[in-house]
Amino acid sequence: MTAVLRSALYMPAANQRAMDKARELPVDAVVFDLEDAVAPEKKAEAREQLVAQLHAGGYGPRQLVARCNALATPWGEADIRALAATPVSTLCLPKVESVEQLHAVSALLEELQRPDMALWAMIETPAGVANVEAIAAYGRLTALLMGTTDLAYELRLPTDPDRRGLQYALGRCVMAARLAGVAALDGVYLEIKNEEGLRAVCEQGRALGFDGKTLIHPGQIAVTNAVFGPSEEAVAHAQRLLDCWDQATAEGKGVAVLDGKLIETMHVDEARRLIEAAAHIADLEKA
Repeated sequence: MTAVLRSALYMPAANQRAMDKARELPVDAVVFDLEDAVAPEKKAEAREQLVAQLHAGGYGPRQLVARCNALATPWGEADIRALAATPVSTLCLPKVESVEQLHAVSALLEELQRPDMALWAMIETPAGVANVEAIAAYGRLTALLMGTTDLAYELRLPTDPDRRGLQYALGRCVMAARLAGVAALDGVYLEIKNEEGLRAVCEQGRALGFDGKTLIHPGQIAVTNAVFGPSEEAVAHAQRLLDCWDQATAEGKGVAVLDGKLIETMHVDEARRLIEAAAHIADLEKA
């Protein structure tokens, strides 16, 4: 997994132009989509197109992920077999509701000699939320993704910009991700031209503890990266904190204090994580 996952952009595998454009976008992860974004009659063609695209490469430091169709569908096994023969590092699995689904995909990947391929699990149903702790703890899993549109439909929730009906599910999934040590990405925002609404939901997601957000349009990247990424002030403060800690340690002091506040090891760990994230972002911007 990359050091930071502020933004993960779904790109339809049936759209060659969109996949090419993703090489130039300042997004942390590109999720090539063979599932929702591809009509049944286009599945095979999109799969072949995606395989060629992955072999062509050119995406720099962006994490490349492929959302395949579920193994239980007519296209799932063919998707996985084809993708296993490409350089893609991660499979995104839709509507994960049990560890058994992950076992089945993992067994197929072992057969295909891809023990290195990681899994992302989409939590889109009440059953997925109910079993999310076990799902998050699965050894091959590196991220949980919220499928908030489908989940809201399953829960029969009214339209609500504050997402009040989703708060339990969102919080529980973040907690499961933290317990398992995997990333947690918030769901998509469907109002493509509503920048104010996007910013509000991003800020809510960050307040809930999400690492970043899944996106459906390149125009959403800038706001999402700004909200979930570290500010220049935060990076500077993190460096000051580490310098203070290192100096106190070198002088054999039992405690370190910065701006009148006691520094604890968890603050040091967070400062290091933030600086690593900023370094990844700098690499991405150079690409």
